[in-house]
Amino acid sequence: MNIFTSELVGTAILILLGNGVVANVVLNKTKGNNSGWIVITFGWAMAVFIGVFISSKTSGGHINPAITIALAYLGKVDLSLVPAYIGGQLSGAMLGSLLVWLAYKQHYTATDDTAAKLATFSTGPAIRNTFHNLITEAIGTFVLVFAVLFIIAPASSLGALDALPAAFIVLAIGLSLGGATGYAINPARDLGPRIMHALLPIGKKGHSDWAYSWIPVVGPIIGALLAAIIFKYYMI
Repeated sequence: MNIFTSELVGTAILILLGNGVVANVVLNKTKGNNSGWIVITFGWAMAVFIGVFISSKTSGGHINPAITIALAYLGKVDLSLVPAYIGGQLSGAMLGSLLVWLAYKQHYTATDDTAAKLATFSTGPAIRNTFHNLITEAIGTFVLVFAVLFIIAPASSLGALDALPAAFIVLAIGLSLGGATGYAINPARDLGPRIMHALLPIGKKGHSDWAYSWIPVVGPIIGALLAAIIFKYYMI
């Protein structure tokens, strides 16, 4: 339960601050309205820093199923613990998204743009193309996981990583690769909030774009496994 709770809390903070900065930028009548992509990418980087920092001591601060899956493949996380990790991450993502909605509830009401509302929960492509969107998410997550594996090597069995380098990695990915799909690079980060978008009583919210929802889940898993495979043989 310690792993589950640690990942839940860390991921909830990640989503609260990460989707919180998106809400601040895209929703109407906020003090950060229209402040732009740099604000969003920097906010997400700081969200990663705080989420990892909070959860690293107990669970290793994965806060991302792609990280957990890569570490499990490399034998750094026991397979029996994977459900606790991913369950905590998904639950935390849902909780964090609920908190964003509560914090910005008046601004959701003041916003008519359904795409902007969805953007505060989940990602979406700038140009919709299944193959290219999937590849983009795989590439971004490959960079994340490959870099993280170098940060934590050698590491404990929990795969603890340093929070600040992880934040810089996410900042770099957001600035360089994030423009195509919004750089989910984390299945829980996208799926949990998307579920909450569907469930919460948000006025004029539109659809939750379930047709796209598998791409930010499958793409990051592909990228994470490729990074782990290459890292394993590269290190040898």
